[in-house]
Amino acid sequence: MITDTEIKIKGINALVNELGDVMAERFISLILKEPFDYTKWQKQLFNQTDVDSISKKAMEYRLKTKN
Repeated sequence: MITDTEIKIKGINALVNELGDVMAERFISLILKEPFDYTKWQKQLFNQTDVDSISKKAMEYRLKTKN
């Protein structure tokens, strides 16, 4: 089990690695500006996508990025 601080550090690193410094900061700013419910956000994000499609995309991504 890792600490809350370690989770935060890994999360920030993931954002920076994926988005870059500026866009990661922008993402954090957007999240902090408004009340944020992760569960509602996920429902809206994937509301037109079934589980099989999400799984297929995840596997394709995994194969594409596998070292």
